[in-house]
Amino acid sequence: MAKEATSTIAANKEVSIEELASQLATLKNDIAELTGAMTNFGKTRGRAAADQAKSTAQGLADTGRVKAAEAQESAEEFLRTQPATALGIAAGIGFLVGLVAARR
Repeated sequence: MAKEATSTIAANKEVSIEELASQLATLKNDIAELTGAMTNFGKTRGRAAADQAKSTAQGLADTGRVKAAEAQESAEEFLRTQPATALGIAAGIGFLVGLVAARR
């Protein structure tokens, strides 16, 4: 009877070890799937953030181009309407730049 109980306990331990091994394998697969899902999620979020940044940068570049064109048009209009004033301003700026450059 003692031998029978010992063999039953041993058989139960083997089943428990087999069950544990099976559960560990399942857990390992679940962790691998979760890791893959998180990787895909991260890539998707990264792409979305990159696309948004690219879109924002493109919008700012377009706005900058428009503002630069407007400033150029404004400067050209000023030169056409007041050429003497524009020449005086340019001479004054040139004089100041010359003074600053000479002091160095």
